[in-house]
Amino acid sequence: MKLKEREFWFVVGSQHLYGPETLEQVRDHAREMARAINRSSRIPCRFIYKDTVKTNDEVVALVKAANNSDKCCGIVAWCHTFSPSKLWINGLGLLQKPYCHFATQYNRSIPDKEIDMDFMNLNQAAHGDREHGYIHARMRLPRKIIMGYWKDADVLNELGKWMRSAVGAVESRNLKVCRFGDNMRNVAVTEGDKVGTQIQLGWQVNTWAVGDLVKEMAAVCDAEVDELVAQYKELYDINTKNMQSVRYQAREEIAIRRMLEREGAGAFTNTFEDLYGMEQLPGLATQRLMADGYGFGAEGDWKVAAMDRVIKLMTEGMGGGSAFMEDYTYNLDKGGEYSLGAHMLEVDPSIAADKPRIECHHLGIGMNEKDPARLVFTGKAGKGVVASLIEMGGGLRLIVQDIEAITPPLQMPNLPVARVTWVAKPNLKDGAKLWILAGGAHHTVLSFDADAQMLADWAELMGIEFVHIGKDTTYEGLKQQLALGELIRKLS
Repeated sequence: MKLKEREFWFVVGSQHLYGPETLEQVRDHAREMARAINRSSRIPCRFIYKDTVKTNDEVVALVKAANNSDKCCGIVAWCHTFSPSKLWINGLGLLQKPYCHFATQYNRSIPDKEIDMDFMNLNQAAHGDREHGYIHARMRLPRKIIMGYWKDADVLNELGKWMRSAVGAVESRNLKVCRFGDNMRNVAVTEGDKVGTQIQLGWQVNTWAVGDLVKEMAAVCDAEVDELVAQYKELYDINTKNMQSVRYQAREEIAIRRMLEREGAGAFTNTFEDLYGMEQLPGLATQRLMADGYGFGAEGDWKVAAMDRVIKLMTEGMGGGSAFMEDYTYNLDKGGEYSLGAHMLEVDPSIAADKPRIECHHLGIGMNEKDPARLVFTGKAGKGVVASLIEMGGGLRLIVQDIEAITPPLQMPNLPVARVTWVAKPNLKDGAKLWILAGGAHHTVLSFDADAQMLADWAELMGIEFVHIGKDTTYEGLKQQLALGELIRKLS
């Protein structure tokens, strides 16, 4: 999870018609723009001027190089001068990386006395963008279009967010999910077409026996557990005398981490119904791994585990936090409606509003022999989203709902789990109806960093259906959107 090691290539379109002097000016301007954009705090990855392409062969060579580069996560193209777009057809036909059409220009304003034909020949972004835009549309090329002056904050914000979406798309192709055991029995939404999802999204989802994890746990020595428990004492308030359960969670954390690192997996699942050979479900262990950037899904829910990881990759360094979440219960008092989200153990402490405390309590569900240790805390307040990826039979749908997390009106002193309280948009009653209509799952990723546009860009890059529920969404409008999506799915 090192965004600054990832690159986006700034590619300028031109042609030999303008002569070497004009082309050198184009290169100088492009280098200046790339250096300034790369220095912006709004840009999460390296932004590199790569080339000014003028021929079919140059475009093809550049696209091949981008496809073969492990660091390159996308191409940002701009036409400083007029670039005949037939020159781009062969190259764009080979493109395998995310693509952004940056419709900007070097100069902010049109000069008055200084404008002449030399200026006009050099500064033809409006001319070139339309030629470029046509060939993109003609080729049905998936792309992001960003328009505006390259120094403006709103433009750089939009570019930076798209870059994060592109990183999510590229890294999705390399994502491995390790499932310890199978899904919770008889649950529909945690199932899905793993082969079809790998074809479309690149996710490699495979199962390891719980016995494999138990064997790994047995190989963890007491000194390693001692060292990790010492870290716990520095980071969290210890609110339990049951240090044996805390030590058991440390052993689980070390073992899971080793297996994930060995397999190159970025996400994992487990289920309380399959703990054969284990004393307790990983709670504190799972929370710690999520805080370090691993994705997680409970009850074997590999789709939410993978989405958790992808969103964490996309939002690295933003500071708000993203977490596996589950809808639990409502407050339906008139004028004070809200949802309470939590899970039996596994809520990511990256979204904590206070210092988490370690507690041990009886779980009351599953095959736990002993009371699992877990981090208990209250989630922060602020604007965010909840995201759910569901299998629709022949296709995937990403549902994203805007929310407003609030400071909990209740203390809930006897609820021994981490929790978040929020109001869904447009409001709880209508928001829940819209979520249910779209088929949204009870497992989600709650993010204070990702927004609907960032996730919409990711969904478009991955070629999946996207549904956004916001303050202006209506029941009839969403019904029509879903019906249209269903028709498109049948026709394709």
